[in-house]
Amino acid sequence: MITIEALKEFGTDTDTGLKRVMGKEELYLRLVKTIPQNEGFAKLEEALENNDLNSAFEAAHGLKGVLCNLELSPLSDRVVEITEHLRAKDDADYRSMMEEILKLKDRLEQICNS
Repeated sequence: MITIEALKEFGTDTDTGLKRVMGKEELYLRLVKTIPQNEGFAKLEEALENNDLNSAFEAAHGLKGVLCNLELSPLSDRVVEITEHLRAKDDADYRSMMEEILKLKDRLEQICNS
């Protein structure tokens, strides 16, 4: 079962995240549990595979908002990074950035299911 302590160990700023939901821990944990299944990850990955930087930016930007609001810092920091590269249409190693994002998403999923 997901806990605030496990999220803190992951690097989440749970204090700020909880403030955003008026201290309602059950609501916060329920919202966090939805993140690993967020379709934005698949959309981002698919857009990058198709070299569609505009769609990738849209997917990353949407993920950024959700992750930042929940203060899932390890994951949101990486998504913010890729979002800004996509915004600038940088010639960047998006594949390695996406791999790191997916590893962190998988780790969060393990936390949610433990």
